[in-house]
Amino acid sequence: MTGPDVVKPHVLREYSLIADGERGAVLGPQGNIAWMCFPAWESPAVFSGLVGGRGLYSVHPVDEWRVWGGYYEDRSLIWRNRWVTGDGVVECREALAIPARRDRAVLLRRIEAVRGPARIRARLDPRAGFGADGMTGLRAEDGVWTARSGPVHLRWCGAARAAEDDGLVLELELAEGQTHDLVLELSTGGSDEPLDAGDLWAATEAAWLKNVPRCDDTLASRDAQLAYAVLTGLTSEGGGMVAAATTSLPERMGDDRNYDYRYAWIRDQCYAGLAVAAHGARPALLDTAVRFVAERLLADGDRLRPAYTVAGDPVPAEEHHDLPGYPGSRLVTGNRVQGQFQLDAFGEALNLFAAAARADRLTVDAARAARVAVDAIARHWRRPDAGIWETCDRCWTHSRLACVGGLRAAAAAIAGRPEISEWLSLAESILADTTRTSLSPAGHWRRAPDDDRIDASLLIPPVRGALPADDPRTIATLETVRDRLVDDGFVYRYQIDERPLGAAEGAFMLCGFFLALAEHQQGHTAQAVRRFERLRSGCSTTGLFTEEYDIRQRQLRANLPQAFVHALFLETATRLAAGPR
Repeated sequence: MTGPDVVKPHVLREYSLIADGERGAVLGPQGNIAWMCFPAWESPAVFSGLVGGRGLYSVHPVDEWRVWGGYYEDRSLIWRNRWVTGDGVVECREALAIPARRDRAVLLRRIEAVRGPARIRARLDPRAGFGADGMTGLRAEDGVWTARSGPVHLRWCGAARAAEDDGLVLELELAEGQTHDLVLELSTGGSDEPLDAGDLWAATEAAWLKNVPRCDDTLASRDAQLAYAVLTGLTSEGGGMVAAATTSLPERMGDDRNYDYRYAWIRDQCYAGLAVAAHGARPALLDTAVRFVAERLLADGDRLRPAYTVAGDPVPAEEHHDLPGYPGSRLVTGNRVQGQFQLDAFGEALNLFAAAARADRLTVDAARAARVAVDAIARHWRRPDAGIWETCDRCWTHSRLACVGGLRAAAAAIAGRPEISEWLSLAESILADTTRTSLSPAGHWRRAPDDDRIDASLLIPPVRGALPADDPRTIATLETVRDRLVDDGFVYRYQIDERPLGAAEGAFMLCGFFLALAEHQQGHTAQAVRRFERLRSGCSTTGLFTEEYDIRQRQLRANLPQAFVHALFLETATRLAAGPR
């Protein structure tokens, strides 16, 4: 598909994200909004060029002889696109306005001629419904353009001189130092609220500075700030945090491994809460994670789903769409996780609630939810589940050990006197049975009783307290992961098949941080820091992480940005800076 409203795709490392908690916009290096859903994360896209759909909102220099760069402002998801042209330097400051509402999104774009004069072209042609709905009812009044795109109402300010040409096209000439604001509002029912760019920018800047700490107490303060900002930007006011802002960015070309991650996974929510608790500076994200997970447990009990929408609703079934998709994939919405049982989610929930209790932030509802989680583990720990990697149902070792760690943490921080012995006894029973069935003859944990392979996820339960650091099972598992699953400093989940590591899938960034934390637990400070620094090289040009990393091609794989990777980055940067365990 070609035309004025389609921008060719780029490698993932060249995309950035702005977000307001209720939805996000992925920005391309050509100044285009490559992806944005409205009104919610899981809604149909209004701008879907990332997956071959129509719809465009671009701002860039007219001069084609240019190179691109950019950066995030400190403690925020305020992005600055930056182009060096033949005549000077142009920047476009980008943000989704905060505070946000589910029924209204405001895209802020401030163009500045940093050095030399600048000629700028802006083009607006939104297409709701993944490109199906063009603009209708287009009109200008008092310098403000209004229109509809399917069910989405639009207002565009700062473009009074725009002309109709396959949408709206605005040409600007700026003198050196001059700025120009464009404000685009999307709403579900029309709006007449003020769109003053200065006020919107001031409120957005203040909100980011309030929500994101400086992170000077971490090993990498600027990157930790960005990780904190990503988690904040992906978290809805209702508490749900999407796993990623996008869908269908492939893990492997042609493997049909492309998924919709615009939903809130219980496990990811817990990882984010634990990271924020470890850092301790701003507990708001810990509170929202606790509230969301507690509400889901109290509502669904042992029928807890692995994932929900950020509003707590069921995840829709998978649906395939007739669009080209990002190269190497096809567009999929919904997720089959809805029908899975994942035992480890109950253990992770207990770890989250225990962290909240240690920070004196455990609510009455969360304490009740912890007991629901314990009861669910007691009834179902022998039941096969889909596990952390969401594959076929087995008695996965990681799932059971995650419950052991959660039970021990909850017994120490939450349980009443008569409950402590019960919860610890349950943990011991699960550990004893798992040792009997899932410990290899070499002394390390294996993936499942009927699967002898080593799995990098088995590094994290000891870090969460399932076993001591000096337990022979912990040490043997760490040594085996190092020996079998590490290549060039990056870590793979497990050996997929007979092919070499990297032939079947990319390195898994989450597992790299698992290994860094495991080394830190052992007191191997130099190894942990070296691992951490190597993993930092696996981010995008813009500083974002995806789920996987192709070592040979140095390319990012899968959806962007991946929340649980940023969560483990923040936790690792915090714990390593604190010194030996």
